[in-house]
Amino acid sequence: MPDQIVRLATPSGVVVALAPDGDPGAARRLAAPSVADLLAGDGAAFRRAVGAPGEPVAGPVRLLPPVDGLTEVWASGVTYRRSSEARQEESAVADVYARVYEAQRPELFLKSVAWRAVGHGEPIGIRTDSGVDVPEPELALVCTASGEVVGLTVCDDVSSRTIEGENPLYLPQAKTYTGACALGPGIVPLWQVDDVRDLGIEVAVLRGGAVVWSGSTSTAAIHRSLDDLVEHLFRAQRFPAGVVLSTGTGIVPELDWTLLAGDVVRVSVAGVGVLENPVRDVAGDAFDWLTPDPARTPG
Repeated sequence: MPDQIVRLATPSGVVVALAPDGDPGAARRLAAPSVADLLAGDGAAFRRAVGAPGEPVAGPVRLLPPVDGLTEVWASGVTYRRSSEARQEESAVADVYARVYEAQRPELFLKSVAWRAVGHGEPIGIRTDSGVDVPEPELALVCTASGEVVGLTVCDDVSSRTIEGENPLYLPQAKTYTGACALGPGIVPLWQVDDVRDLGIEVAVLRGGAVVWSGSTSTAAIHRSLDDLVEHLFRAQRFPAGVVLSTGTGIVPELDWTLLAGDVVRVSVAGVGVLENPVRDVAGDAFDWLTPDPARTPG
Protein backbone atom coordinates (compact mmCIF):
# COMPACT_ATOMS: atom_id res chain seq x y z
CA MET A 1 0.00 0.00 0.00
CA PRO A 2 1.40 3.45 -0.83
CA ASP A 3 1.85 6.25 1.70
CA GLN A 4 -1.18 8.49 2.18
CA ILE A 5 -1.72 12.04 3.32
CA VAL A 6 -4.50 11.85 5.89
CA ARG A 7 -6.58 14.12 8.09
CA LEU A 8 -6.96 12.71 11.56
CA ALA A 9 -9.11 13.60 14.54
CA THR A 10 -6.95 13.17 17.67
CA PRO A 11 -7.46 13.97 21.35
CA SER A 12 -5.54 17.22 20.80
CA GLY A 13 -7.37 18.28 17.63
CA VAL A 14 -7.33 17.70 13.87
CA VAL A 15 -3.94 17.12 12.25
CA VAL A 16 -2.64 16.50 8.74
CA ALA A 17 -0.15 13.66 8.58
CA LEU A 18 1.64 11.20 6.33
CA ALA A 19 0.54 7.61 6.94
CA PRO A 20 3.24 5.15 5.80
CA ASP A 21 1.75 2.26 3.84
CA GLY A 22 -1.65 3.88 4.46
CA ASP A 23 -1.54 3.08 8.20
CA PRO A 24 -3.11 5.96 10.20
CA GLY A 25 -1.80 4.41 13.42
CA ALA A 26 1.78 5.05 12.27
CA ALA A 27 1.15 8.54 10.89
CA ARG A 28 3.67 11.34 11.28
CA ARG A 29 2.55 14.95 11.47
CA LEU A 30 3.12 17.31 8.51
CA ALA A 31 4.00 20.95 9.08
CA ALA A 32 0.96 22.20 7.17
CA PRO A 33 -2.03 22.90 9.43
CA SER A 34 -4.52 21.80 6.75
CA VAL A 35 -4.79 20.05 3.40
CA ALA A 36 -5.87 23.40 1.95
CA ASP A 37 -2.50 24.84 3.00
CA LEU A 38 -0.69 21.94 1.33
CA LEU A 39 -2.53 22.69 -1.92
CA ALA A 40 -2.22 26.49 -1.80
CA GLY A 41 1.14 26.59 -3.61
CA ASP A 42 2.59 24.71 -6.56
CA GLY A 43 3.63 21.12 -7.06
CA ALA A 44 7.19 21.66 -5.85
CA ALA A 45 6.01 23.20 -2.57
CA PHE A 46 3.56 20.32 -2.08
CA ARG A 47 6.31 17.75 -2.59
CA ARG A 48 8.65 19.49 -0.15
CA ALA A 49 5.95 19.61 2.53
CA VAL A 50 5.00 15.95 2.11
CA GLY A 51 8.65 14.89 2.10
CA ALA A 52 9.32 16.26 5.57
CA PRO A 53 7.03 14.48 8.07
CA GLY A 54 7.64 15.28 11.72
CA GLU A 55 6.66 13.77 15.04
CA PRO A 56 4.41 10.72 15.35
CA VAL A 57 0.73 11.47 15.86
CA ALA A 58 -0.42 10.52 19.34
CA GLY A 59 -3.53 8.34 19.28
CA PRO A 60 -6.21 7.30 19.30
CA VAL A 61 -6.92 8.63 15.81
CA ARG A 62 -9.99 8.71 13.56
CA LEU A 63 -9.90 9.25 9.80
CA LEU A 64 -11.55 12.37 8.39
CA PRO A 65 -12.14 13.20 4.71
CA PRO A 66 -8.92 14.41 3.05
CA VAL A 67 -10.29 17.88 2.22
CA ASP A 68 -10.79 20.95 4.36
CA GLY A 69 -10.96 24.73 4.39
CA LEU A 70 -11.83 26.34 1.06
CA THR A 71 -10.82 23.37 -1.07
CA GLU A 72 -13.69 22.42 -3.39
CA VAL A 73 -14.64 19.04 -4.86
CA TRP A 74 -15.66 19.03 -8.54
CA ALA A 75 -16.64 16.12 -10.75
CA SER A 76 -16.63 15.11 -14.38
CA GLY A 77 -19.60 13.49 -16.09
CA VAL A 78 -19.98 11.07 -19.01
CA THR A 79 -16.27 10.30 -19.34
CA TYR A 80 -16.75 6.54 -19.86
CA ARG A 81 -18.88 4.90 -22.56
CA ARG A 82 -20.84 3.01 -19.88
CA SER A 83 -21.74 6.31 -18.23
CA SER A 84 -22.96 7.70 -21.54
CA GLU A 85 -25.10 4.60 -22.13
CA ALA A 86 -26.55 4.67 -18.61
CA ARG A 87 -27.43 8.36 -18.78
CA GLN A 88 -29.19 7.79 -22.10
CA GLU A 89 -31.12 4.82 -20.64
CA GLU A 90 -32.45 6.87 -17.72
CA SER A 91 -33.02 10.22 -19.41
CA ALA A 92 -36.06 11.68 -21.10
CA VAL A 93 -33.58 13.77 -23.15
CA ALA A 94 -31.13 11.02 -24.10
CA ASP A 95 -29.30 12.80 -26.92
CA VAL A 96 -27.85 15.35 -24.46
CA TYR A 97 -25.63 12.63 -22.99
CA ALA A 98 -24.66 11.16 -26.35
CA ARG A 99 -23.56 14.61 -27.48
CA VAL A 100 -21.53 15.48 -24.35
CA TYR A 101 -19.60 12.20 -24.53
CA GLU A 102 -18.23 13.18 -27.95
CA ALA A 103 -18.04 16.94 -27.37
CA GLN A 104 -14.78 18.85 -27.12
CA ARG A 105 -15.85 20.48 -23.84
CA PRO A 106 -16.32 18.07 -20.90
CA GLU A 107 -19.17 18.10 -18.41
CA LEU A 108 -17.88 19.53 -15.11
CA PHE A 109 -19.91 20.36 -12.01
CA LEU A 110 -19.40 21.35 -8.38
CA LYS A 111 -19.86 18.24 -6.26
CA SER A 112 -19.20 19.45 -2.73
CA VAL A 113 -17.59 22.05 -0.52
CA ALA A 114 -15.02 20.54 1.82
CA TRP A 115 -17.08 20.39 5.00
CA ARG A 116 -19.91 18.45 3.33
CA ALA A 117 -17.62 15.68 2.07
CA VAL A 118 -17.63 12.48 4.14
CA GLY A 119 -14.66 10.23 4.74
CA HIS A 120 -13.88 6.55 5.03
CA GLY A 121 -16.25 4.84 7.44
CA GLU A 122 -18.69 7.77 7.58
CA PRO A 123 -22.25 7.48 6.22
CA ILE A 124 -23.24 8.42 2.69
CA GLY A 125 -26.79 9.53 1.93
CA ILE A 126 -29.60 8.60 -0.43
CA ARG A 127 -32.53 10.89 -1.12
CA THR A 128 -36.02 9.95 0.06
CA ASP A 129 -37.57 11.70 -2.97
CA SER A 130 -35.74 9.46 -5.45
CA GLY A 131 -36.51 5.91 -6.53
CA VAL A 132 -33.10 4.89 -7.92
CA ASP A 133 -29.90 5.92 -6.15
CA VAL A 134 -26.45 4.53 -6.97
CA PRO A 135 -22.82 4.73 -5.97
CA GLU A 136 -20.47 6.03 -8.65
CA PRO A 137 -16.91 4.77 -7.99
CA GLU A 138 -14.29 7.13 -9.35
CA LEU A 139 -10.65 8.11 -9.32
CA ALA A 140 -10.21 11.71 -8.13
CA LEU A 141 -7.31 14.03 -8.98
CA VAL A 142 -5.95 16.32 -6.25
CA CYS A 143 -4.72 19.61 -7.71
CA THR A 144 -2.74 22.53 -6.31
CA ALA A 145 -3.71 26.17 -6.71
CA SER A 146 -1.28 26.28 -9.64
CA GLY A 147 -3.32 23.63 -11.48
CA GLU A 148 -0.84 20.77 -11.05
CA VAL A 149 -2.08 17.26 -10.24
CA VAL A 150 -0.12 16.19 -7.16
CA GLY A 151 -2.19 13.38 -5.69
CA LEU A 152 -4.97 10.85 -6.09
CA THR A 153 -7.85 9.75 -3.92
CA VAL A 154 -10.99 7.62 -4.17
CA CYS A 155 -14.40 9.23 -4.70
CA ASP A 156 -17.93 7.87 -4.43
CA ASP A 157 -20.05 10.32 -6.43
CA VAL A 158 -23.40 9.14 -5.01
CA SER A 159 -26.21 10.07 -7.41
CA SER A 160 -29.97 9.94 -7.95
CA ARG A 161 -30.68 8.40 -11.35
CA THR A 162 -34.38 9.15 -10.91
CA ILE A 163 -33.92 12.90 -10.54
CA GLU A 164 -31.24 13.33 -13.20
CA GLY A 165 -33.30 11.23 -15.62
CA GLU A 166 -36.34 13.47 -15.25
CA ASN A 167 -34.51 16.51 -16.60
CA PRO A 168 -30.81 17.30 -17.18
CA LEU A 169 -31.36 20.65 -15.44
CA TYR A 170 -32.01 18.73 -12.22
CA LEU A 171 -28.35 17.64 -12.16
CA PRO A 172 -27.45 19.69 -9.03
CA GLN A 173 -30.28 18.03 -7.08
CA ALA A 174 -29.26 14.58 -8.34
CA LYS A 175 -25.58 15.08 -7.52
CA THR A 176 -25.12 17.69 -4.80
CA TYR A 177 -26.90 17.00 -1.54
CA THR A 178 -26.10 15.87 2.00
CA GLY A 179 -23.95 12.75 2.10
CA ALA A 180 -23.54 12.51 -1.68
CA CYS A 181 -19.76 12.94 -1.78
CA ALA A 182 -17.38 10.49 -0.12
CA LEU A 183 -13.59 10.81 -0.40
CA GLY A 184 -10.68 8.92 1.06
CA PRO A 185 -9.24 7.31 2.88
CA GLY A 186 -6.36 9.67 2.12
CA ILE A 187 -4.38 11.28 -0.69
CA VAL A 188 -1.68 9.22 -2.43
CA PRO A 189 1.12 11.44 -3.77
CA LEU A 190 1.16 11.23 -7.55
CA TRP A 191 4.82 10.20 -7.70
CA GLN A 192 3.95 6.93 -5.94
CA VAL A 193 1.68 5.80 -8.80
CA ASP A 194 3.25 4.34 -11.95
CA ASP A 195 0.45 4.91 -14.47
CA VAL A 196 -2.70 6.87 -13.64
CA ARG A 197 -4.28 5.65 -16.89
CA ASP A 198 -4.00 1.98 -15.90
CA LEU A 199 -5.67 1.67 -12.50
CA GLY A 200 -8.35 -0.90 -11.75
CA ILE A 201 -11.53 0.38 -10.10
CA GLU A 202 -13.92 -1.95 -8.26
CA VAL A 203 -17.12 -1.50 -6.30
CA ALA A 204 -19.13 -3.86 -4.14
CA VAL A 205 -22.38 -3.20 -2.28
CA LEU A 206 -23.06 -5.35 0.77
CA ARG A 207 -26.57 -5.91 2.13
CA GLY A 208 -26.87 -7.99 5.26
CA GLY A 209 -23.22 -8.94 4.84
CA ALA A 210 -23.70 -10.37 1.31
CA VAL A 211 -22.61 -8.72 -1.96
CA VAL A 212 -25.76 -7.70 -3.86
CA TRP A 213 -24.07 -5.74 -6.65
CA SER A 214 -20.52 -5.30 -7.86
CA GLY A 215 -18.60 -4.11 -10.88
CA SER A 216 -15.18 -3.19 -12.19
CA THR A 217 -13.49 -1.03 -14.79
CA SER A 218 -10.14 0.64 -15.42
CA THR A 219 -9.03 4.24 -15.82
CA ALA A 220 -7.75 3.11 -19.23
CA ALA A 221 -11.39 3.32 -20.37
CA ILE A 222 -11.72 7.06 -19.64
CA HIS A 223 -12.66 8.72 -22.91
CA ARG A 224 -10.86 11.99 -22.18
CA SER A 225 -7.37 13.13 -21.31
CA LEU A 226 -7.03 13.79 -17.58
CA ASP A 227 -4.93 16.86 -18.36
CA ASP A 228 -7.77 18.13 -20.53
CA LEU A 229 -10.27 17.76 -17.70
CA VAL A 230 -8.03 19.75 -15.37
CA GLU A 231 -7.33 22.40 -18.01
CA HIS A 232 -11.04 23.00 -18.61
CA LEU A 233 -11.68 23.25 -14.86
CA PHE A 234 -8.96 25.87 -14.40
CA ARG A 235 -9.69 27.65 -17.68
CA ALA A 236 -11.87 30.39 -16.17
CA GLN A 237 -11.55 29.80 -12.41
CA ARG A 238 -8.99 30.10 -9.63
CA PHE A 239 -8.74 27.67 -6.73
CA PRO A 240 -6.50 29.32 -4.11
CA ALA A 241 -6.92 26.34 -1.75
CA GLY A 242 -6.57 23.75 -4.51
CA VAL A 243 -9.32 21.48 -5.81
CA VAL A 244 -10.25 17.80 -6.04
CA LEU A 245 -11.58 16.72 -9.45
CA SER A 246 -13.32 13.36 -9.71
CA THR A 247 -12.94 11.83 -13.16
CA GLY A 248 -16.29 10.13 -13.76
CA THR A 249 -17.57 6.58 -13.44
CA GLY A 250 -17.45 3.59 -15.73
CA ILE A 251 -19.57 1.36 -13.48
CA VAL A 252 -23.35 1.89 -13.36
CA PRO A 253 -25.94 -0.75 -12.36
CA GLU A 254 -29.11 -1.46 -14.31
CA LEU A 255 -32.11 0.81 -13.80
CA ASP A 256 -33.97 -1.75 -11.72
CA TRP A 257 -31.33 -1.68 -8.96
CA THR A 258 -30.96 0.89 -6.17
CA LEU A 259 -29.06 1.49 -2.95
CA LEU A 260 -31.00 0.98 0.28
CA ALA A 261 -30.46 2.37 3.75
CA GLY A 262 -28.32 -0.11 5.66
CA ASP A 263 -26.18 -1.08 2.67
CA VAL A 264 -22.39 -0.74 2.82
CA VAL A 265 -20.53 0.52 -0.28
CA ARG A 266 -16.90 -0.45 -0.81
CA VAL A 267 -14.97 1.33 -3.59
CA SER A 268 -11.36 0.44 -4.36
CA VAL A 269 -8.87 1.97 -6.77
CA ALA A 270 -5.72 -0.09 -7.27
CA GLY A 271 -2.68 1.62 -5.78
CA VAL A 272 -4.80 4.38 -4.26
CA GLY A 273 -6.99 2.89 -1.54
CA VAL A 274 -10.29 1.45 -0.37
CA LEU A 275 -13.20 3.71 0.61
CA GLU A 276 -16.05 2.13 2.57
CA ASN A 277 -19.26 3.83 3.71
CA PRO A 278 -22.58 2.74 5.21
CA VAL A 279 -25.75 4.12 3.60
CA ARG A 280 -28.41 6.22 5.34
CA ASP A 281 -31.55 7.99 4.18
CA VAL A 282 -31.13 11.76 4.07
CA ALA A 283 -34.08 12.43 6.35
CA GLY A 284 -34.78 13.73 9.82
CA ASP A 285 -31.65 14.15 11.92
CA ALA A 286 -29.61 11.39 10.23
CA PHE A 287 -26.93 13.86 9.08
CA ASP A 288 -27.10 16.50 11.81
CA TRP A 289 -23.53 15.49 12.70
CA LEU A 290 -22.23 16.73 9.32
CA THR A 291 -21.25 20.31 10.20
CA PRO A 292 -18.30 22.65 9.51
CA ASP A 293 -16.75 21.52 12.81
CA PRO A 294 -13.44 19.93 11.66
CA ALA A 295 -13.75 17.06 14.14
CA ARG A 296 -17.45 16.29 13.71
CA THR A 297 -18.36 12.74 14.64
CA PRO A 298 -21.10 10.67 12.98
CA GLY A 299 -23.97 10.04 15.35
